[in-house]
Amino acid sequence: MSAVKHSSRAPAPVGLYPHARKVGNLLFLSGVGPRKKDSKEIPGVTLDDNGNIVAYDIAEQCHSVFSNVRAILEDAGSGWDRLVDVTVFLTNMKDDFKTYNKIYAEYFRDNQPCRTTVEVLSLPTPIGIELKCIATVD
Repeated sequence: MSAVKHSSRAPAPVGLYPHARKVGNLLFLSGVGPRKKDSKEIPGVTLDDNGNIVAYDIAEQCHSVFSNVRAILEDAGSGWDRLVDVTVFLTNMKDDFKTYNKIYAEYFRDNQPCRTTVEVLSLPTPIGIELKCIATVD
């Protein structure tokens, strides 16, 4: 049996899916981006009038996405220290990996989950990073 989990502190999913799903003692997070809750604002992203990205700051997006992941974990009864696997999607590996990797190391200094980082052509909203995580939960 599995249980759907929603966070009151994270931005709403952009489709028909939960923030997370608990199965046994594992918590599977849906893809999480850097959007702000109850806003169209995306930290670190500047859009033109047509919704095209004209500038972005991957560092600001990293901090925001990590904050959203933390909120979902905590609201689902888990925590940052209980992450066991993180898949990271970047839209610009060449330009953004070094900055992302440095910030990632700051957040995961003590807990070091398994990690996979892949480059994708695009994500569902105009963002440069998205995380897919698995954590333990009681």
